[in-house]
Amino acid sequence: MEEKIQFFTEAPLEFSIKNESDYRNWIQSIIENEKFNLEQLNYIFCNDEYLHKINVEYLDHDTLTDIITFDNSEDKQVIEGDIFISIDRVTDNAKDRNLLFDEELKRVLAHGVLHLCGFKDKSVEEAQIMRNKEDWAIGLFQ
Repeated sequence: MEEKIQFFTEAPLEFSIKNESDYRNWIQSIIENEKFNLEQLNYIFCNDEYLHKINVEYLDHDTLTDIITFDNSEDKQVIEGDIFISIDRVTDNAKDRNLLFDEELKRVLAHGVLHLCGFKDKSVEEAQIMRNKEDWAIGLFQ
């Protein structure tokens, strides 16, 4: 049976997530807690250059970012999407915030799925709610 949560890496980046099943179970628990159903979720790990090209091409943003989330669902309560994560940004952000890489990676993984659950982060208030939800989600990891 094919997993509904997949992890991919775009060359030339060499990266793999450790304990994929633990991460799948954790992400699934976030989705279930938010009362959504999971159809398919793809995490694509890449470098800054790859994600910058996506940011320019699809979002017309000429900036570096740690994550871009594409919602492919047609149903409001269904999670189906692609989440691109720059491992370069996660590494730098972890250093800047004095966090372990794994903690920052969890924050970004949760951030993407929370976007698919309807949480936004454009305003100061939305960003604070998102940060609180990220902290809550990280606390679910076992």
